[in-house]
Amino acid sequence: MEIAKTYRPEEVEKKWYDYWKSNGYFKADAKSSKPKYSIVIPPPNVTGVLHMGHMLNNTIQDVLIRRARMSGYEALWVPGTDHASIATEAKVVNLLREQGLSKKDVGREKFLEHAFEWKEKYGGIILKQLERLGASCDWDRTRFTMEEKLSEAVVDSFIHLYREGLIYRGVRMVNWDPAGKTALSDEEVIPKDSMLKLYYLDYPLSDGSGVVTIATSRPETIMADVAICVNPEDERYKHLHGKTARIPLIDREIPIIPDDYVSVEFGTGCLKVTPAHDKNDYELGIKHGLEIIDILNDDGSLNEKAQIYVGEDRFVARKKIVVELEEKGFLQKTEEYASQLNLSERTSAVVEPRLSMQWFVDMKGFMDKNPEVLGSVMNEEIRLVPSKFKNTYRHWIENIKDWCISRQLWWGQRIPAWYDENGDFVVAKTAEEALEAFKAEGKDPKPETLRQDEDVVDTWFSSWLWPISVFDGFEDPNNPDIQAFYPTTTLVTAPDIIFFWVARMIMAGYEFRNEKPFHNVYFTGLVRDKQGRKMSKSLGNSPDLLGLMDQYGTDGVRMGILLAAPAGNDLLFDESKVEQGRNFCNKIWNALRLVKGWEIDEAEEEVLEDDRLAGEWFDARLDATITELEEKFKDFRLSEGLMTLYKLIWDDFCSNYLEMVKPAYGKGISQETLKATVARFTRLMALLHPYMPFISEEIYQQLHDGKVEIPLIVYPCPAAEGKKAPLTDKFIEVITQLRSFRNQKGLSPKESLDIAILCSEDTHAAEYQRAKGLMTKLANIGEMRFVEEKAASGNAFLIGTDQLFILHTVEVDAEEEADRIRKELEYLRGFLVSVDKKLGNEKFVANAKPDLVDRERQKKADAETKIRNLEDSLQALNV
Repeated sequence: MEIAKTYRPEEVEKKWYDYWKSNGYFKADAKSSKPKYSIVIPPPNVTGVLHMGHMLNNTIQDVLIRRARMSGYEALWVPGTDHASIATEAKVVNLLREQGLSKKDVGREKFLEHAFEWKEKYGGIILKQLERLGASCDWDRTRFTMEEKLSEAVVDSFIHLYREGLIYRGVRMVNWDPAGKTALSDEEVIPKDSMLKLYYLDYPLSDGSGVVTIATSRPETIMADVAICVNPEDERYKHLHGKTARIPLIDREIPIIPDDYVSVEFGTGCLKVTPAHDKNDYELGIKHGLEIIDILNDDGSLNEKAQIYVGEDRFVARKKIVVELEEKGFLQKTEEYASQLNLSERTSAVVEPRLSMQWFVDMKGFMDKNPEVLGSVMNEEIRLVPSKFKNTYRHWIENIKDWCISRQLWWGQRIPAWYDENGDFVVAKTAEEALEAFKAEGKDPKPETLRQDEDVVDTWFSSWLWPISVFDGFEDPNNPDIQAFYPTTTLVTAPDIIFFWVARMIMAGYEFRNEKPFHNVYFTGLVRDKQGRKMSKSLGNSPDLLGLMDQYGTDGVRMGILLAAPAGNDLLFDESKVEQGRNFCNKIWNALRLVKGWEIDEAEEEVLEDDRLAGEWFDARLDATITELEEKFKDFRLSEGLMTLYKLIWDDFCSNYLEMVKPAYGKGISQETLKATVARFTRLMALLHPYMPFISEEIYQQLHDGKVEIPLIVYPCPAAEGKKAPLTDKFIEVITQLRSFRNQKGLSPKESLDIAILCSEDTHAAEYQRAKGLMTKLANIGEMRFVEEKAASGNAFLIGTDQLFILHTVEVDAEEEADRIRKELEYLRGFLVSVDKKLGNEKFVANAKPDLVDRERQKKADAETKIRNLEDSLQALNV
């Protein structure tokens, strides 16, 4: 295979993705005898396009699924999309509006036809973008939350919960989205810190004896006032108990009532009571038997009950009312105060509290029936990563509120409730079953009078079933797929939907299968820009991801975002990280070209001693990294794992090992050394593949001239082999210090350097002697000798607990050298404090493994030796 001079990702990526996909490497077989590993995708909205959150989340899922596939698991990643009721309906409504039509014009049936047409045309965009990302999903299993089987599962689960007494219908104060014209659950309301205006309004007392002043942030709701409330202990207003006042502008009389709910300190100590438009006022109204006056339409405009400014939007009405209040002398003053605005998670509209007949899940009843929902997380049967989210989860469960699940939309699963001409209802799957249910209650409605509930269920009420319904676990609870792949292994999601989705999936798992839905939940952080701002279209700080992949290659982008992505912590996206990913691709591509450019020296049958030493040293480094990677994958420390691998490949393999075994100019390499190098390169690409699948597959194939039995995607994940090196990393430290010295002094690599080494232990000298050939090759050493006391050279460096002296006549800047030593001393002293703290912890010493305690003690001894040597060196400089 001919190797291009530069790595061209645009050619490589499509080639290998199409190859993997067409040859079925993404598919999983439930009947396989392999152990199972499964992930279900957090279904992106059909309205969506790839953004940074998707990029991070799906890259992590792909890393996990590829690693599992290579580790001998039957690995399944189920893709799919969510119908996104509010967002999709808004798209279709806008589409109709462009045609001069409305929902009412076309009717429900035609509207749904338009919605499905829209979904077919645009709904697959994000899935194609995930393919570009390298997502190795089993695409034949792609599911959609509104497809027939999944919709049927939603209806069946609704009926089940209703019959269990866990779903009820009633008038409650709900969150109302005037833009979406639908109710929202509490979790769909996003509080936003804002500066609001407080308006001080004078309400005339009915007896003409004065006014009572009320502070409100919502003057447009005064027409819905039904009382004024004061604290019974507030001396300022005791004389007003039992009196009445008149509402400004509309002159309606309302009572003044005492209740200790009112804060004496806030505002004026007087509260206007508006039960239809405030949750707390509603409770106050119930307690005192007050009238309820709803002055808002579904879209947030004022209705006839408002009497004034009818038809005006609430915020337009506010401005006009404030002007009129001021003109007529009712507005005393205004002031700003810090508070929160509640915004719709889907439309960003300001949410209105509103009394409405809705359907609810009795969440407390649900938790009483399913205590495992909390217990499984707290006892880590379901493991949350990072574990700090256990407390967040527990707080929500312990303070849970009923879940409003009805939405005033057409796009979604319609609520299976049926009403007769009297407004009585039954819950049933079909009209025929509804008639039977009415008859069982002694009623006999005519079929033509039956009407189904107009509302649909909350989108989350379908996606909470996702881990079960994607495997058709409702239709056939014991089918091979769900038996094999449920519970799923790992869920990867963002912490901002821990209540929307994660907790509810756990609820559904225990209610409908008496089993958890997943073993692990890995929480990613939120992606922010370099200034720490959340990425959004409105701020214009979200990069064009497809453009980034065009510019840097998909592997470069994957690496860039993963390097900055510790579990559960927000990550600051910086394009320089992506550039680092591209540079890494170029580095290993150049390593490929180097290795493939070597000629075999047929006369060189045996491996040279230095090549053997280099290989054994690198094998030990590789072995240690494999062990470290396994631990990091177990702990979901994927970012750290990638950085560990990056250093192994860039430093140990490319910069050191390949230079050690590289034949001299015009010379050949032994066949055995080349064979061993290709094998090591192959193992590195196998380790790298989950993170950077495209370039690793290409290099693997090129290394073997395309003559491979299996592609890298299903190559066995390298395992540690317990190899020990005859050399420690001391000789690498010598090479590093010599290279650094040359760079600092501007010396040519061709100029050899004489060195002296003061060994802290006699056995170290033999090791340096064995490695002299390798050190000479990489750092051009002239003479190397061993001394028993410090050499007459200011160019001194620590190599572990040994001391290296570079015997060179370049004049040393004493101040500069002293500064370097002081910085190293500062670091080592801080390090020593941390080790002492750990060893001083009785629990650590008593409970940790003995070898771990011994390692800490050795760290302490080495640090103390280094500090003594550095202090001596500093004293010798006499500065």
